Amino acid sequence: MIYLPTNLKYLRKKLKISQGEIAEELKIARTTYGDYERGKTEPNLELLLNMALKFDVGLDDLISTDLTKEDMEIMRSNELRILAISVDSESNENVELVRTKAEAGYLDSFDDPEYIKDLPKISLPILPEGTFRGFEIRGDSMLPIESGSIILCSYVEQLIEVVNDRTYVIITQESGLVYKRVHKSKSSNKLILFSDNEAYAPYEIGFSDIAEIWQYFAHISFSDLKLSSNNNLDKKITNIERKVNDIYKELNK
Repeated sequence: MIYLPTNLKYLRKKLKISQGEIAEELKIARTTYGDYERGKTEPNLELLLNMALKFDVGLDDLISTDLTKEDMEIMRSNELRILAISVDSESNENVELVRTKAEAGYLDSFDDPEYIKDLPKISLPILPEGTFRGFEIRGDSMLPIESGSIILCSYVEQLIEVVNDRTYVIITQESGLVYKRVHKSKSSNKLILFSDNEAYAPYEIGFSDIAEIWQYFAHISFSDLKLSSNNNLDKKITNIERKVNDIYKELNK
C-alpha cells in the first residue's frame, strides 16, 4: 500500500473536503483517518473498499498506483474550455506564472497539462482555497498598475460569476492575453472591456470567444511607488494635452 497515503490526501483535496468530513462519511475518527494519510497505520479491507467507492477509483489503483504522478488535474466548466492545472508533491494546487515572453505558447497550449506543468511556479502560502495563476502584464492600459507587474488571479468557472466593474485577465485567441475592467453587455452575450487608462478605447468580445477568464486577486509590482505615481501623473498630463490638441485641430479645420 505504498501509494495509499499520498492517494488519500490527493483525492480528498480534489473533492475539497476536510479530514473530518471524510472521516465522518467513513464512520471513523478524524485522527484515525489522519493516520492513514500520514502512513502511520493501514485500514482493513472493508474500509479500503469504502474509500475506493467514496473516491470513485478502483481498489487496485487506490493502493498500488500513484494517482498524482502526472502532477496534474483537469477541471471542466459548463461554458469555458478545459482548464489544466498542476499540483505539488502534497497534492496542493500550484500557482503557475505566465510571463509575457510565454504568452504565445500559453495561447496555443493553455489546455495542455504537460505544458502547464512546465510553467514556472509561485509559492504563496497565504492564498485561500481555489485555483490561482499569475500573469505578467505589459503596457500602460491599466495604470496605475505598471507594465511588468504580475497579476495574481483566481479562476472563473462560469461567465455568470463575472461581476461588473471588476478587473479580469481574459484569454482569447484573437486578442491574446489582456487585463481589463469588465462590464456585461445588456443587449448581447458579450463583455465590454475597459482600460483604466482613458487613452485606450473600450471594445467588446463575445462569450464564445473567451477561452479562459481569471478574476484579479492581488498584484505584485517591482517599482518604487513614489516614482510610479509621478510617472503616471506625467502620462495623464500628456494624454490630456494630446486630447486638447486633437480638439483644437478639429475646431480649426
